[in-house]
Amino acid sequence: MGMSQGGGGPMSEINITPLVDVMLVLLIIFMITAPMLNRGVDLDLPRAEALPMDIDESKLIMTIDKDMQVFLGETLIPNAELEEVLGTNARLQREKELYLKADKTVPYGFVVQVMAIVKKAGIPRLGMVTDPVQGKWPPAPESEKVIKK
Repeated sequence: MGMSQGGGGPMSEINITPLVDVMLVLLIIFMITAPMLNRGVDLDLPRAEALPMDIDESKLIMTIDKDMQVFLGETLIPNAELEEVLGTNARLQREKELYLKADKTVPYGFVVQVMAIVKKAGIPRLGMVTDPVQGKWPPAPESEKVIKK
């Protein structure tokens, strides 16, 4: 039994209109959600005069916010569990590298304690992330500033 080439045969053209509709909807969804994915912890980074560092976006970043809460990426880590979480994180143990961002209002002692925990967890390379300095450096100490009237 053969197929006829007339009107009853299989359709040889593909209707791509539904495909285009679906792709446009996906594009709109992507355009709306993509900016939301880049949100992180709100910080006021300290300023430092240093050469810009190329931070690989794929590297893990530890963040300490103004309330002394520690985040690994976007995940809040209780301070008491920090060493355990860092020591068992497979990615950190494989890459042995971490970047640290801390709000400038966080006490220096707390940042140093977190850095010591990072080293104790077996991560030898720890980079500090800052904002570039604007204005004169070094700034005058508070005692040397003169108020002019």
